Amino acid sequence: MVNKTILLVEDDFLNRRLTKNVLTQNSFLVVEAKNPQDAFLALKTTHIDLIILDINLGRDEIHGIQLGHKINELYKLPFIFLTAYENPEIVNNALTSLPYSYLTKPFKNIDLISSIELALRKKALVAKESRTIIVKDGEFKKELNLDDIYYLVSEGNYLLIHTDSEVYKIRSTIKQMQETLPSDIFVQVHRAYIVNKTKIEKFNNKSIYVKSTTIPLSLVFLNDLGLE
Repeated sequence: MVNKTILLVEDDFLNRRLTKNVLTQNSFLVVEAKNPQDAFLALKTTHIDLIILDINLGRDEIHGIQLGHKINELYKLPFIFLTAYENPEIVNNALTSLPYSYLTKPFKNIDLISSIELALRKKALVAKESRTIIVKDGEFKKELNLDDIYYLVSEGNYLLIHTDSEVYKIRSTIKQMQETLPSDIFVQVHRAYIVNKTKIEKFNNKSIYVKSTTIPLSLVFLNDLGLE
């Protein structure tokens, strides 16, 4: 299984180090951000699976609740509040940003890890039910319908998503994308390719033809096609 990457947005060094230690001990990869500027930079340059937000991010910074709203608006990624605030008014205000969970400090390790695992599972279910993924279109992001995808090609830490008329580039690996795409429609046929089975024009033991493009087929993946 691919280790999930968590963006930890926390301005306090000791709290950040404590939380990071808990996460790394449970096999999560951690990207640290001390403020919203660092957070947005990480979101633009790194594949993030989940975000942990503090609410108080410094006197001159936007607070975590505002950041949560921005994350929902721009990235649609799951996030968890991990904060010292227990005031009912602040809690209710935080919930308007639709976090996947709200935990208070000091936290129990098991509560944090359980909240993360539940959020990641919910994210995977929502992605499969929504039948869309988020891609970058120039300076903007858009929802791309899964039915419009013909095939995906690995290019290092990126994937090229081929549709009928456009090619979109996103930061993700084959394994990470496999966990998002419905397995009854999308199947890996080569170490660098995933195809939409409904778009296959023809195939043999060595190649698949999609959108008049020849895609290599590895024998190890032949049975996964489910075609006769």
